[in-house]
Amino acid sequence: MDESEIQQRIQIEGPFYGCQLMRNNSGALKDATGRWVFFGLGNVSKKHGDTFKSSDLIGFRQVKITPEMVGQTIAVFTAIEVKKPDHKKDKRFHAQLAFVSWVKAAGGIAGIVTSVDEFKKTIWP
Repeated sequence: MDESEIQQRIQIEGPFYGCQLMRNNSGALKDATGRWVFFGLGNVSKKHGDTFKSSDLIGFRQVKITPEMVGQTIAVFTAIEVKKPDHKKDKRFHAQLAFVSWVKAAGGIAGIVTSVDEFKKTIWP
């Protein structure tokens, strides 16, 4: 199964686990004047993207919280980077890992996964 198929399966399965994710397309192109236009979450320049690159799937997981807020549901920022099972850890991988680490350090849910099962373990430990 390739990355695209894994991403699609994760997006289909996610809602069953309270997780809503959208594809985060990112890249760059030249506009009509020849200027570079960067698109995608956090994609502000090539230099920045070399060290910090947002995940393939971005969204939230719904979480019910503690007794003092009984019944309320909050959305926890979630970022999932999808890789082929036989992926190689290249320069892009380390920039993606930096983003995942940043999200987790701030209390979000994030991970690099190679299957729907790994995704489930990432969002529902």
